[in-house]
Amino acid sequence: MPFQSTKAQLVITSEEREELKGISRSRIAPRQSTERASILLRYVSGENISGIARAMRTTRPRVDRCIDRALQIGILASLQDLPGRGRRRIITDEARAWLTELACRKPKDLGYPHELWTTDLLGKHIRSTCLKEGHPSVGKIGRGTVSKILSGQEVRPHKIQYYLERRDPEFDRKKAEVLCVYREVEMMRSKGETNEIVAVLSYDEKPGIQAIGTTAPDLPPVPGPHPCLSRDHEYVRHGTVSLMAAIDLMDGRIHGQVVERHRSREFVEFLKSLDAAYPKNKKIRMVLDNHSAHISKETRAYLASEPNRFEFVFTPKHGSWLNLEETFFSKLARSMLRGIRVSGKDELKKRILQYLALENQNPVVFRWKYGLDEPTEPQSISL
Repeated sequence: MPFQSTKAQLVITSEEREELKGISRSRIAPRQSTERASILLRYVSGENISGIARAMRTTRPRVDRCIDRALQIGILASLQDLPGRGRRRIITDEARAWLTELACRKPKDLGYPHELWTTDLLGKHIRSTCLKEGHPSVGKIGRGTVSKILSGQEVRPHKIQYYLERRDPEFDRKKAEVLCVYREVEMMRSKGETNEIVAVLSYDEKPGIQAIGTTAPDLPPVPGPHPCLSRDHEYVRHGTVSLMAAIDLMDGRIHGQVVERHRSREFVEFLKSLDAAYPKNKKIRMVLDNHSAHISKETRAYLASEPNRFEFVFTPKHGSWLNLEETFFSKLARSMLRGIRVSGKDELKKRILQYLALENQNPVVFRWKYGLDEPTEPQSISL
């Protein structure tokens, strides 16, 4: 009489069967889980324990334990180890807390020349000081265990995440002033009105635009073997220029000058060009940052010679993202300056001015949307 197994049959749903199939084929699941899933799939398909053991290249007791666990606690729950199984933890909770506290300190504060920890350096420091600090359980700790403990505590002492300290005590007030300007412009634009009294501009400088030249001619794309433009790795630096630009927020026109430097005298020259571009009875309101050239003695002297002509609204310190001109500079860098090569600074100036003229043929009105619904009090700073 053939052998009849007395082990109960597993009752499995179609959803559980599909999940077991997915786990058994997974490349990221733990090996023990994929092995147990394969055993259970073979068992519910009718294979006996000996056949499963031979096919899985394991032992009968191992297969037996896997099936018994599934019968006791459920199919999916049996794929993981039960709580309390495995080797007991050697490193105490106090030692783990001490290790984490060390990782949160700078190595230089403990006598090392390093600014940041490495797992190797931290492991060496722990092994050399653990007995003195009363944590002998980490006397043989390796860099891998250090990394696992820190990962569990979500501490990464080898990384730097930068933040920006708010250094302007009047940040909120200045931000409100800038948003009031943008809200005014948006209200007039939505009504189809034109302001005959005030011209509203967003102004900024883009310094350090590099005039880079090639050392060999660029090779054009060739369909198939060379789909991209080919360029020699070496290049020549011809110096840098600065772009001074202002966007008219009502019609999108760009006023720009390319200069060698952006000092007070260049800024005053730019203000004079704006003065010539707009009617004399029109006030020119400008949103700009806190560059020293914007509030220098030379600038103030010029503004005093043109009373009631200009009105400055300053962005907060480290608040350049509030300036709409930055949006245009981003577009300029992505569309024209990216990968540019020139024979010298004169050619770079010419091409930048050519780009501005091209943009002014079909001006794009830049719109500000973020924070316009915030309650603000309309104030402005005049020089």
